Amino acid sequence: MTLGDKVLEVKELSFAYPDQTCALRRVSFTVYRGETLAIIGPNGAGKSTLLLHLNGVLKGQGQVEVLSEPVSGKNVKKIRSKVGLVFQDPDDQLFMPTIFDDVAFGLVQQERPADEIRERVMRILMALGLEGLERRSAAHLSLGEKKKAALATVLVLEPEILVLDEPASGLDPGTRRALIGLLKKISMTKIIASHDLDLVAEIATRVILMDAGQVIAQDDPEEILGNQDLLESHRLEVPLSVVLRETLKNIPL
Repeated sequence: MTLGDKVLEVKELSFAYPDQTCALRRVSFTVYRGETLAIIGPNGAGKSTLLLHLNGVLKGQGQVEVLSEPVSGKNVKKIRSKVGLVFQDPDDQLFMPTIFDDVAFGLVQQERPADEIRERVMRILMALGLEGLERRSAAHLSLGEKKKAALATVLVLEPEILVLDEPASGLDPGTRRALIGLLKKISMTKIIASHDLDLVAEIATRVILMDAGQVIAQDDPEEILGNQDLLESHRLEVPLSVVLRETLKNIPL
C-alpha cells in the first residue's frame, strides 16, 4: 500500500511498573495515515502497556508523538481527542446509566450543543447496529453489544487514530465475523493489539511482533504471519487462514 503522512511515532520508549516489572524496552516504530497496524505477541509482551502510552494514560521514558506533537501532561487532552482508545474489557469504558449516556459522555464533556450530541450519538449507534438499545444499561447487553458500544464511545468523538486492545476476545464466531467486517469498513488509521492472528491476517496492513517488552520484528503481514520459526520462537502459531492459503497454492489445478 502507499503510505500516507506520519501520524504517530514512538521513540525509544521504556516503562517499568512500580514493582520494577519492566514492560517496555526501548520500543520504536512509526505509524502512517490510513494504515492498520497490528501488534502481536505472547502474554506479557507489553502490548497493552504500549497502547496505554499512545494517548497519555501511562508515561514512560522516551517519547511518543502524535501528529508531530509530544504526548505530555500539557497537551494530553488534545492528544486524547486525536487518539481514541478502546479497552479490551468494555466494562472499563461503559459506566453511565444508559448506552446513550455512555456514547454521549465525551461530547457532553466537550460542551457540545444538545441537538448535535443527539444527532451524533444516534448516527454512530445506527452505524454500529445498536439502534434501539440506546436506553438500555450496558449490564443488560451481550459481550458483542458491549464491545460495539465501547467502540461507539470513541468513534463518536471522531478521532484521527483508533487504538483497540484485543477487540475480538471472548466473542462467538458470528459476532467476531461481524466485528471484523466493521473494522474493515472503518477507514481511519488503526492500531490493534490482538492474539487473534486470523483477524490480523485479514485486516492488518503491517504487523509488529513484540516479546518481553521489545519489538522483535515488523513487516508486511504475510512476512510475519507466514514465518513459522519466528512465531513459534515467541510462543505463537501461524494462523489457520495463512496455512490454508499456502496449502491451496500448492494444490495442482
